[in-house]
Amino acid sequence: MRYVKGFYMSLGMFCAIPLPFHIWDEKYTALMVASFPLVGAVVGALWWLVAWGLVVLDIPLMLAAAALTLAPFFIAGVIHLDGYMDASDALLSRRPLEDRLRILKDPLVGAFAVVMLVILMIFQFAAAYTVAGGRRYLMLLAFIPVISRCCSTLAILSLKHLEISNYTQMLAKDAKPAHKVFVTMLLLAAVGGSFLYAGLLGLLVAGGVILGYCLAMAYVFRDFKGVSGDLLGYSLVIGELCGLLALALIQNLYL
Repeated sequence: MRYVKGFYMSLGMFCAIPLPFHIWDEKYTALMVASFPLVGAVVGALWWLVAWGLVVLDIPLMLAAAALTLAPFFIAGVIHLDGYMDASDALLSRRPLEDRLRILKDPLVGAFAVVMLVILMIFQFAAAYTVAGGRRYLMLLAFIPVISRCCSTLAILSLKHLEISNYTQMLAKDAKPAHKVFVTMLLLAAVGGSFLYAGLLGLLVAGGVILGYCLAMAYVFRDFKGVSGDLLGYSLVIGELCGLLALALIQNLYL
């Protein structure tokens, strides 16, 4: 039952799907974090169903691309996109660390956040347009959010947390090695599932997510000397974009 509660708490915090009731118990925060990739499975399944529905209904390509672009953000409640924007503001300010940390906590939206959001959406839409037009290997969309959230969970459980981030410290404080093993197994299962479904092309997509996430995390960790919820969201968004771009490149082979 405690594993179910951990997953339910994770679903309530990291997904916008309405739930019949609210559960919060700090005893289960470590299980909630370990369940984060399972939330990714829900997000990924819905993203794939959106893509499948768009194809079946033969929605005009431009509208289909728009829906495919926005679906993962709205299913997740745009919380990771918020972190991406906050982190972009802080990173591109090019100020000393103390000022970057202050900007990271600032709830106001700066010019850099807007610019980087536009850039993100241009690439996201272009990739979604190609994927929607190609209509091949759409089920790979289901694996992308799982892999990105496995990477995020391992970062929470393995890396140093910023002192200003009570949130991530709370999530990881009761974590045990078994939780990290569980998430690693989920990551291997998602990568393996991608391979079984699409062969080497599936590995290309999975590798794109992992590489994109790791490079983004290395960049922010170097600049901030730790991780926080916003920095995790920044890395997750970039990792998923890289996976979608890899899928678009695969689709382009068949156009």
